[in-house]
Amino acid sequence: MSGGARLEGIGITKRYGGLTAVDDVSVSASPAQVTALIGPNGAGKTTLFQCLTGVERPDTGRVLLDGRDITDVSPDGRARLGVGRTFQRLAVFPTMSVADNLAVGAENRTSAPAVVRLGTMLLGILGFQFSDVQRHGGRVDEVLDLLELRAVRDELAGTLPTGMLRLVELGRALCHDPTVLLLDEPASGLDSEETANLQQVLRDVAAGGTAILLVEHDVDLVFDVADRVYAMAEGQLLASGTPDEIRTHAAVREAYLDVGAAP
Repeated sequence: MSGGARLEGIGITKRYGGLTAVDDVSVSASPAQVTALIGPNGAGKTTLFQCLTGVERPDTGRVLLDGRDITDVSPDGRARLGVGRTFQRLAVFPTMSVADNLAVGAENRTSAPAVVRLGTMLLGILGFQFSDVQRHGGRVDEVLDLLELRAVRDELAGTLPTGMLRLVELGRALCHDPTVLLLDEPASGLDSEETANLQQVLRDVAAGGTAILLVEHDVDLVFDVADRVYAMAEGQLLASGTPDEIRTHAAVREAYLDVGAAP
């Protein structure tokens, strides 16, 4: 595993026409910590997440990685710098095996140009076999064990249930050895046993030094695993602090916890 890096969003503002989706929000994710972003639907969490991953460019504000300004760096460029991510909508390769899906993440650790890596992935989707799993087998097997996916190693991803696919997608991100890992609703579709496993995985990954930032509606998961929590509503930051501080924060309870989730 790689060491961790600090990711910061400073004064992020993003507008769509006359709508301000994110209004001057600052957040940070530190190495060896799990940081969570919570709030009701429409709070601006996803837009902020997209600005941090490079899918969207903020109208004002900066994104820093260990002090380096990466505001204008593409998502692929950020991935090459060690910023890994998962998606709210599943983004696995359904015709590839679980192991091959994870090997795609490991392949992104190489110095090959993006066009070469993309070509390799496309050919794999079409059924051509390469030595990716062999070359990256150690890392792939390590992550399969971490996520308890060894039993479905050779299964086609498209045949698996949603909860398991969430873990496959997380595994692919972990095989990239990210220094920062951004997770978009990683517990969505997981049953209670899978969620408990996810909690342990997040703790283990953070303990290895990686900075983790997750957007998540499962507040029980958030309060159990996060070191720091940011709460948003209507595009603005309501509060930040420890899980206990956020759990009892009056404005957060009024805007979200008492109406959108269990306290």
